[in-house]
Amino acid sequence: MTRAVFGIVSVLSLLAALVFVPVAQAAAQLKNVLVFHKTAGYQHPSIPAGIDAIRTLGRQNGFTVTATADANYFTPTNLIRFQAVVWLSTTGDVLNENQQKAFEDYIAKGGGYVGIHAAADTEYDWAWYGGLVGAYFHSHPANQTARIRVEDRSNVSTSHLSQTWTRLDEWYNYRANPRANVRVLASLDESSYSGGNMGDHPITWCHDYQGGRAWYTGLGHTAESYSDPAFTKMLLGGIKIASRAANADCRPENGYTPIFDGSQASLDQWRQAGPGGFNLVDGTLVSHGGMGLLWFPVRQFSNYSVRLDWMMPGDDNGGVFIGFPDPQGDPWRPVSAGHEIQIDATDGDPTRTTGSVYSFRAPDRALRDSVLNPPGQWNAYEIAVHGQLVEVWLNGVKINEYTSNRDIAVGYLGVQNDGAGLDISYRNIRVRQDAGGGGTDFARGRPVFVSSVEPGSSHVGENAVDGNNQTRWGSVHADPQWITVDLGETRAVERVRLSWEAAYARAYKIQISPDNENWTTMYSTETGDGGVDEVLVAGSGRYVRVEGTQRATQWGYSLWDLQVIGKG
Repeated sequence: MTRAVFGIVSVLSLLAALVFVPVAQAAAQLKNVLVFHKTAGYQHPSIPAGIDAIRTLGRQNGFTVTATADANYFTPTNLIRFQAVVWLSTTGDVLNENQQKAFEDYIAKGGGYVGIHAAADTEYDWAWYGGLVGAYFHSHPANQTARIRVEDRSNVSTSHLSQTWTRLDEWYNYRANPRANVRVLASLDESSYSGGNMGDHPITWCHDYQGGRAWYTGLGHTAESYSDPAFTKMLLGGIKIASRAANADCRPENGYTPIFDGSQASLDQWRQAGPGGFNLVDGTLVSHGGMGLLWFPVRQFSNYSVRLDWMMPGDDNGGVFIGFPDPQGDPWRPVSAGHEIQIDATDGDPTRTTGSVYSFRAPDRALRDSVLNPPGQWNAYEIAVHGQLVEVWLNGVKINEYTSNRDIAVGYLGVQNDGAGLDISYRNIRVRQDAGGGGTDFARGRPVFVSSVEPGSSHVGENAVDGNNQTRWGSVHADPQWITVDLGETRAVERVRLSWEAAYARAYKIQISPDNENWTTMYSTETGDGGVDEVLVAGSGRYVRVEGTQRATQWGYSLWDLQVIGKG
């Protein structure tokens, strides 16, 4: 299927020569950890078990542990000795102003903070600390068993966990949802227990904060937690992340929609091109044979960011493919028409190593090596495609940037199984559709009017503007048909993006109106070929209508997404 793209922004070509500016450090050696457990309120009986567990982790992993309830440890000369400070179920006001200032300076110099359970029930009058932990405690129900959703399984503190984790604890509600400011690693399923009041309920997270790094979990109320290997391994990972002894992407994540969520239902939407394939194991795609490509045929993407986790057990090979047309069963078509973001750290050609745009652009190798987790551990990619510009992040650090001369601005996504013995696993693949070239999608969530809905279906017009790439509007099987979106007020429109399902328009118009009665045509075509149409337009009005006058198939008209983009 050909891709229809109108008006790619040429200025992107100027970005190819940009110098990388992110600075990353190689994973630091973890030597000394301070466990601080002062309480000015409720004192958890589990604190001694927590101290013993962290000391055991220290003995097993080569770092010393100093445990104290004495706030006088919080001086610049003392704190600088520790790569991380664990606040173990602290409560109330535990530091004076000088001690607070010393800890702020410690974090500003790159220090690590680990908060466990009641660390969120601490220092309510110290706003800086509230920002560091991520959220303050609000309330909790009685101890009970609940189900945890593990959202980020590339993070070293949660990569050993299954997608769901059921355990007994005291489940904190928080005064505010921290999601917008932190990377949520795990959240509570409030339907699995009584007393949750947040709806979206993060329970474990990490984030970079004013020069340092913080990791927090609401788990750890019970003494039994600290003899649970799953919990103590998570805690060890949190200490490594906070101290930067392990690499992790702790940037907040918002606006992404899963296209592979670990379920068989989501895998059923994908299609294999070429030999080999993938087995589904605990929410993970595990390769076998090849060389083939598992690709997502539901829709093409433009101006987007895709994130996923990957792991190689040894010297193996794989890659993420972007911007390619329908491979028609041939895995080599994406090689020649799209780009592969390579996964293979040992290839002698730097343009064919992990983080490269395969055969075209090597990553910043020193930067890549400083943030790459070794074989057997999970890594996280973010790959952004805006027009011809490709950007690659590894574990939260930008390692590559390339402006392509290929027609990649609109295309499909896929993951490679390179061959027998070249094993690779992928999981948690999700996409955020961006407003390419800047701008706001005025149509998102706005009222929609349609000429018809396919009888007996749930494919209502609102599906085209809900931001979910797995819902769509579908019309009856007749001409003409139209969909209109009410922008709510007069808007200056610069671009309309139409993501067609298989039933698309051969001929259609894009029109604008101030009153839903008098229409001006901004664009028309009689040679539509489906896929994603990104159309540059110019007009002002409150209502935008897409009117199909000739179907390209025997079916109706079907849109995954209708975006109306402009400044404002």
